[in-house]
Amino acid sequence: MSDPEVFKISFIFPNQDKYEGECTRTPDGILERNGYGIHTTPGGIIYRGSWKNDKMNGLGRLEHPSGAIYEGEFKDNMLHGTGTYIFPNGAKYTGQFSENKLEGKGEFTDTQGLEWDGTFHYTAAPGLKLKLDM
Repeated sequence: MSDPEVFKISFIFPNQDKYEGECTRTPDGILERNGYGIHTTPGGIIYRGSWKNDKMNGLGRLEHPSGAIYEGEFKDNMLHGTGTYIFPNGAKYTGQFSENKLEGKGEFTDTQGLEWDGTFHYTAAPGLKLKLDM
């Protein structure tokens, strides 16, 4: 079976979301976001990155109007894999994500610029250690 033809489209959804990028046609004739594309919402959310099977899959960057930014791996529209999340207050987490949750080894830089590392489990981080350069 040959790879499906890739189309470049600009599409506005009924909710006024907008997608500009690559897509392919399913065997049923439905266009799906596949490849690289930019999806924006009227509320100011912007996703730039990879799409597969009409969902955010692969590497991408998701920006929120609050100032929150995630850059990293996505799986089925979720933050999943390795990435960096910058919180609206400027704090930053770099590490593992599992289905939109901080999960696994990671580093956290707080609003004072102090760096912590350890294992994260959603909102808890048992055994978190302050990294000090001495």
